[in-house]
Parts: sequence; structure tokens; C-alpha cells
Amino acid sequence: MTIATIGLFYGSSTCYTEIAAEKIQQIIGPDQVDLHNLADGGIAKIADYNYLILGIPTWDYGELQEDWEAEWEQLDILDFHGKKVALYGLGDQVGYPEWFQDALGYLWAKVTNLGATTVGYWPTEGYRYDQSKAVTDDGRLFVGLSLDEENQFELSEDRLEIWCRQVMAEFELDNRRP
Repeated sequence: MTIATIGLFYGSSTCYTEIAAEKIQQIIGPDQVDLHNLADGGIAKIADYNYLILGIPTWDYGELQEDWEAEWEQLDILDFHGKKVALYGLGDQVGYPEWFQDALGYLWAKVTNLGATTVGYWPTEGYRYDQSKAVTDDGRLFVGLSLDEENQFELSEDRLEIWCRQVMAEFELDNRRP
């Protein structure tokens, strides 16, 4: 079995982050993206890829999802230098407006501090929240794709399509899609 160019690692308790991972794989191409559910195995396979997509939902009051939390300290032993990383997060901007996408921000800070080059930043326009740890200093961009399946489900398909094209261009990879 050959490994794909991109490793997509995600944690998902309610299946929405997993569904997004599957959609990303279909958009980019199953031959280019290997899916890795953190619940089925750790993060050690991150070392096998130079291109990564990491998916994380924010839980409750800005908390990490349990699969990511279980592996959080193990990330510190991985070498992210030379890796390009795109991130996506799921959150609820209405139910938790003060913590919207905080876990995405935590994960971005972690991999950036470990040497990763991050891509896939996403506009904050069109979202309504009070605060987020996943927003750039100027407030104009999230550090990755922001999905809200609770309040903006109808926008997710288009956001995923656009973001996947953006990420492939920023990865400088041929998308091979017709």
C-alpha cells in the first residue's frame, strides 16, 4: 500500500469533523488524502507526511476535543519543520460565541511553535461571534477553515470546495481533478 501525499488527521466525537474529513478527501481526491481518525490510532503517522490537514472541533467553553486532548502532549515529540499544515475546525458561534473555534487556535499555535508552515487561512467575514483564539491579530482571518454545522450548515459545502482549492494551491500540489 502506498501512502497518499496528504495525511488528514482528525478527532471527532459527534461525527461532524469526520464527515468534513471525508468530504475533504473526496474533493481533493482519495488517492491524495489518507484519513486518520485519532480515536483509531495515535498521531505518530504524522511523521510520514510533508503535507497535513488537521481537523479539530471546539468543545464547550473553548476546550479540546477528547481525542486531540489525549494526544496533545505527544505532539511535542513530533518534528513539524518542513511540513505544510492546513487546519479546519468546527464550532458553534451562537451557543459558544466567546469561545468560537478556540481549539483550532490552540492547535494552530501548537504546530506553528513546533515548526510547521501553516496555510489555509480563512476569512472571518460572514461569521458572528464575540471572541476566538483562532483569529489572526488583525481579526480578518481564521487560522484555518471555520465550519459551523449548528448554525451555518448550508454554507459548509461551498466553504469546503473553495478551501480545498486554496489549500492545494498553497501546498503547491496538482489537484488532478478534471
